[in-house]
Amino acid sequence: MNAIEIKGLTKSFRGMYALNGLNMTVPVGSIYGFIGENGSGKSTTEKLICGHLAKDSGTISLFGKDYTDAGVRVKVGALIENAGCFPSSSIYMNLKMQCLNLGIKNIDEEITRVLKIVKMEEHRELKFKKCSLGMKQRVGIAMALLGSPSLLILDEPINGLDTDGMKIMREILVDITKNYNCTVLISSHILGELEKIATHYGIIREGKMIQELSSAEMEARARIFVSLKVKDSKKAIEILKGKYKNVRLEQEFVRVYDEENVEEIVKYLVDSNIIPSEIKKNKVGLEEYYIELMSRKEAK
Repeated sequence: MNAIEIKGLTKSFRGMYALNGLNMTVPVGSIYGFIGENGSGKSTTEKLICGHLAKDSGTISLFGKDYTDAGVRVKVGALIENAGCFPSSSIYMNLKMQCLNLGIKNIDEEITRVLKIVKMEEHRELKFKKCSLGMKQRVGIAMALLGSPSLLILDEPINGLDTDGMKIMREILVDITKNYNCTVLISSHILGELEKIATHYGIIREGKMIQELSSAEMEARARIFVSLKVKDSKKAIEILKGKYKNVRLEQEFVRVYDEENVEEIVKYLVDSNIIPSEIKKNKVGLEEYYIELMSRKEAK
């Protein structure tokens, strides 16, 4: 069973399609990285799943049931745009008010539980307006976790966070999926961070899903390259192009794509009196994979 299954989903605003036949599959227990440029339809999709918008056509299933089913709706927690807290109230009081809205019993116990998950136990009496951006995002996640949802939907939760804030957020999201039986759908523009935690990816463009794949599939598809740092990059590229098909300069390094024999490449340069000062062998990461995929789509 999948946590989310979407088929042929459409949504338009004033005659313009935000989603145009979107298909999407989010496996149970996954951290699904939802990727796309601004205006591609990510937030619209998330709002439709949460019931904040009405779809034009298509189907949305959550855990095998229609997304409007009352029994399945209570399994969804979400943080979209902001936490919606009262600035002058404490973190605890904001969470308590949400517990009352949801009809949750054992309120203090539930608040203690979610604050522990987001590593905010010691800040329960802090006023929300005194929280840093990272803390506010964690409070928002705590709010979304009230009632132990099976699906957590997060819209850009790591944007604007510093290095420590992103590290804490990564730890929280991995913990949620591993120890609290929760599937996470997360959109983000910070692909380097997303790559560290996501188990699956969905890449959306102009309201259509152009590719879905697991992290293992992305790793297998990612292009291998040998990266070299030399004094005369222009000359090195000219020489290498005499033997290798895909050579280019990126971030002050000469890259030779789709080649694994480092020794052969280095020898070829040395024989031409070019001595590399740095040599690396690597694979294209998520961000570069995404850029290449978008470039291929534009070329078509």
